[in-house]
Amino acid sequence: MPFYVSPEQSMKDKADYARKGIARGRSAVVLQYDGGILFVADNISRTLHKISELYDRIAFAAVGRYNEFENLRQMGVRLADVRGYAYDRSDVSGRVLANIYAQTLGTVFSESAKPWEVEIVVAEVGEDAASDQIYRITFDGSVVDEQGFLAMGGSAEQVTTALKERFDKDASLGAALSAAVHALRHENGEERDLDSSGLEVAVLERGRHEHRKFRRVTGDRLTSLMQEGSASVGSQPSQDSAQEESGSGSDEQQNGS
Repeated sequence: MPFYVSPEQSMKDKADYARKGIARGRSAVVLQYDGGILFVADNISRTLHKISELYDRIAFAAVGRYNEFENLRQMGVRLADVRGYAYDRSDVSGRVLANIYAQTLGTVFSESAKPWEVEIVVAEVGEDAASDQIYRITFDGSVVDEQGFLAMGGSAEQVTTALKERFDKDASLGAALSAAVHALRHENGEERDLDSSGLEVAVLERGRHEHRKFRRVTGDRLTSLMQEGSASVGSQPSQDSAQEESGSGSDEQQNGS
């Protein structure tokens, strides 16, 4: 007799399989800063990118199985090019691409025996921070409109908790990068070494020329930004201490008087 599995059990098994596959990889974070949107991924490869450009002001980030999210990236680039050529460049939006990705992943999850082990983000930088768009698309085709920041892959919950402590949407690029690196260092609940050689970093710059808002941050520029961010974080306690000392001094003067 054929082996029967209920639809509910089948969907649960697929979801568990996909989540375990995604969790085996390293995390990536996406967050807003004062000049646009920052992408940081824990990735030692210089050629197999987790972060890529889709169109003028739209970028793509992914975690999970590389060959599967690379297929999604290529599909998004082709769709964006065709839509921009057939209509207008302004008709290509992050929302449209996110919906197409959601339909594709939802169909694969429902109809295929094996779900795709991927989680992706489509982000579009706007004229101001309020018009930025960040969409998270999960392995089953669910779409979430994220606000401010997100973490995905690996130990995403621990990374999110660490990122929440330092996130500031009005931070400089160096400070935002420092917050992202701090969160990725605490991915497994304990601090680990993570330098520029193990990071893939890119930005969607709001102030960049009309087209091609996407830019990778590598080499000396990445190193200097990490040093800048560390210096700004390191100087904060000293400022607080100075305020406390000045406050205590005032109290002593008042008591003395």
